[in-house]
Amino acid sequence: MTYWTDKRVLVTGGTGMVGSHVIEKLINSEAEVVTLTRSHDPKAYFFTERLSDRAILANGDIRDYRRIVEIIGKYEIEHIFHLAAQPIVTTALWDPFGTFQTNVSGTVSILEAARARSDIKSIVVASSDKAYGQSRKLPYVEEMPLCGGAPYEASKSCTDIMSTCYAKTYGMPIAVTRFGNIYGPGDLNLGRIIPGSILAGMNGETLKIRSNGKMIREYLYVGDVAEGYLQLAERIKLAAGEAFNFGSGEKLSVLEVVDLISKVMGKKIDTKILNIACNEIPEQYLSSEKIAKRIGWTAKHSFDEGLKKTIPWYKKIFG
Repeated sequence: MTYWTDKRVLVTGGTGMVGSHVIEKLINSEAEVVTLTRSHDPKAYFFTERLSDRAILANGDIRDYRRIVEIIGKYEIEHIFHLAAQPIVTTALWDPFGTFQTNVSGTVSILEAARARSDIKSIVVASSDKAYGQSRKLPYVEEMPLCGGAPYEASKSCTDIMSTCYAKTYGMPIAVTRFGNIYGPGDLNLGRIIPGSILAGMNGETLKIRSNGKMIREYLYVGDVAEGYLQLAERIKLAAGEAFNFGSGEKLSVLEVVDLISKVMGKKIDTKILNIACNEIPEQYLSSEKIAKRIGWTAKHSFDEGLKKTIPWYKKIFG
């Protein structure tokens, strides 16, 4: 028996990379999982690992409040992981309306639908380190203000603030997660540096880098992320009404990432610096001290170890 045995759980964004790994851990822990779906991508980790055979797929859109109410009621949901979002910075730049509709209005739909139920035991909402915006002071700590400037950053700042607002105003069991850059099996945004580098190495192609190659980020393996979500929900009484940073402590520039992927793959990856990135924050990394002290979570995978679990999946799907 585990904490999650027979628990009824709703995961939004369940067919995405992070959602798929959260669902995989929940199912392996004998939870009854419902996930909200709008499309079917056969290359998604959710489908390649046949998680779709072990979870309930409920068609719907997070912006549809009445549909969310229906799903929560029909399946008697006890726990919610709200991971659905428009996650791409460049998409947010040319479609801010759609981004705010999904990330802000969609979150309101989830929170409002849950507010009417007294039997919801935990709600964990995905924010991002981007919610902090640009800061000269690093690492980010949870007490820093949320100052997202560009559309994607601002949408995550709003998501974050609304979630803690509902927790504090209505006494709801809500906690917020702020992660650094997540990588691992299942990331189908091939424009991101890690999947893009892996595919360039596999195909012998030159990798085009949108930035100047010097931007520094913290990279966190998706398995550690999924474990963090479950631990936070299990200990929601220690976390409700608060936000928590999750990071690996490994800070790498874009070019360092490419170099490390080259070494793990045993292939030289040629690069071309385009330097056309807009509204990107030059350097971001997080302090994870709070979550380590509060619930004991720390990242288990080094970047090298994470890559060794990630690259084989891309070879299987795209090789």
